[in-house]
Amino acid sequence: MEVQSNTNNGGDGGGNSSFSSLRVYINSLSATPSRLARRAISVSTSSDEMSRIRTISGEQMRRTLRWYDLIGLGIGGMVGAGVFVTTGRASRLYAGPSIVVSYAIAGLCALLSAFCYTEFAVHLPVAGGAFSYIRITFGEFPAFFTGANLIMDYVMSNAAVSRSFTAYLGTAFGISTSKWRFVVSGLPEGFNEIDPVAVLVVLAITVIICSSTRESSKVNMIMTAFHITFIIFVIVMGFLKGNLKNLSSPANPEKNPSGFFPFGAAGVFNGAAMVYLSYIGYDAVSTMAEEVKNPVKDIPVGVSGSVAIVTVLYCLMAVSMSMLLPYDQIDTEAPFSAAFRGSNGWEWVTKVVGIGASFGILTSLLVAMLGQARYMCVIGRSRVVPVWFAKIHHKTSTPVNASTFLGIFTAALALFTDLNVLLNLVSIGTLFVFYMVANALIFRRYVPIGPTKPWPTLSFLTLFSVTSLIFTLVWQLTPQGKLKAFLLGATAVVAIAIVLIFQCVVPQANKPELWGVPFMPWTPCVSIFLNIFLLGSLDAPSYVRFGFFSGLIVLVYLFYGVHASSDAEADGSFGVKDGQVMKELTEV
Repeated sequence: MEVQSNTNNGGDGGGNSSFSSLRVYINSLSATPSRLARRAISVSTSSDEMSRIRTISGEQMRRTLRWYDLIGLGIGGMVGAGVFVTTGRASRLYAGPSIVVSYAIAGLCALLSAFCYTEFAVHLPVAGGAFSYIRITFGEFPAFFTGANLIMDYVMSNAAVSRSFTAYLGTAFGISTSKWRFVVSGLPEGFNEIDPVAVLVVLAITVIICSSTRESSKVNMIMTAFHITFIIFVIVMGFLKGNLKNLSSPANPEKNPSGFFPFGAAGVFNGAAMVYLSYIGYDAVSTMAEEVKNPVKDIPVGVSGSVAIVTVLYCLMAVSMSMLLPYDQIDTEAPFSAAFRGSNGWEWVTKVVGIGASFGILTSLLVAMLGQARYMCVIGRSRVVPVWFAKIHHKTSTPVNASTFLGIFTAALALFTDLNVLLNLVSIGTLFVFYMVANALIFRRYVPIGPTKPWPTLSFLTLFSVTSLIFTLVWQLTPQGKLKAFLLGATAVVAIAIVLIFQCVVPQANKPELWGVPFMPWTPCVSIFLNIFLLGSLDAPSYVRFGFFSGLIVLVYLFYGVHASSDAEADGSFGVKDGQVMKELTEV
């Protein structure tokens, strides 16, 4: 929800008066409750985000990207090495040959979620992505909470991906992973395998993204082209060597169900929940909005086009894999490599898969590291982290400080930390941000600008989220049977009724002038439901991580962020005054 600006323009400002001395800082801590009440839900305006707040970075990012760059970055960000593993695991454990339908459903849901990002990115073409969208809607603290969690997910995911590069490179050249790494006996298990190759990869990509966004896009285009070529090769080999009989018959029909849908509709949707994570990556494209030449035309084509192309590739890969082997013989860890490994004259294809996966790792790593740096840059503009992170280099027009800091942090994690330790800590932050962006879109569309009561919309969002959570808990915890089917059906009817009542009772207050999500409010509601459903499928360590880092984020905000942003407000760097309008909005 936007508020109107009443303050005069300020420059970069000091933004650090609360930290000028220990005595001043201690006095500032005593003012934390009042500052928190004033700043936590203070929302920015779109005009301030695109003008006054952008000037905090000093130099401006160059608008050099076109729609084809965004498509390349979207494909590169989504199609990593994980798809080679996820496809086999989802097919073997959940969907069988109908995994292709799972990918189609997940692709449609990803496209609906991408629409939410697209509307915001066209309306607000700045580098902050979800952080900026939530900041202009729900306020400073919700934006920092979600943005900081997302950055931690990015860093840990990138560290994990860089270590997996070593494994796939070893597969491509027939070299054991142990020869690329060495063990330090004094370190604890899970942190004692040193991986210098992963560090070199991260640091090399850090240098590339610091040099130029346009050059980074070109490098991504080249690597993505090679990666797609290898994927198409694997698809073709699967169709040539595969057998249509495998689409309906398992190897052991006495122990495993037959048919294209061996596990029914439940298996298809469970498979869709697992493979949906293969589509994560398009959100990083939204952080490039500040560097796009024509945001109104290029962003919708770039984001939606990349999701559509990736969906087609994933579906073809799923069909190819299902034809290669009966679903009950698929290797869950390396489905494509294992399918060719035992075949006379075909083992060379295993090395091709390793090379293709290596390119996929590099492209997904490059796009993710571009995205994480831009998130950090814009969070720095908000002053809740040091403004040093917001600086744009005058020669490269890139956020060099944020890129370098996060690159070194990622490299340090990749050097020591085992892949399994890292993978248990990712995904929840990304899904939570998707959930928040969909909620923010509905709020902005249905709550008028100015003094008004947002409670009908807030009540709807709360009720729909609670209903989606109940559906998820029933799906996860209730045993199979008529009772489960009844509860799921009843919950679904209630959710649909809630959306219908809201659509009939609450009119849209703000329709977008440039590009808008179709079928409001159904499209973002599907995104809300899906992300709650997927959040319910994550394991306990993910929530432990989320709770731990969320606690750290709250502490950072209480002991630094709220004071730094209050200082920036006082020196006129922000166009928001005391969050007064947002207070009026929440008054009954």
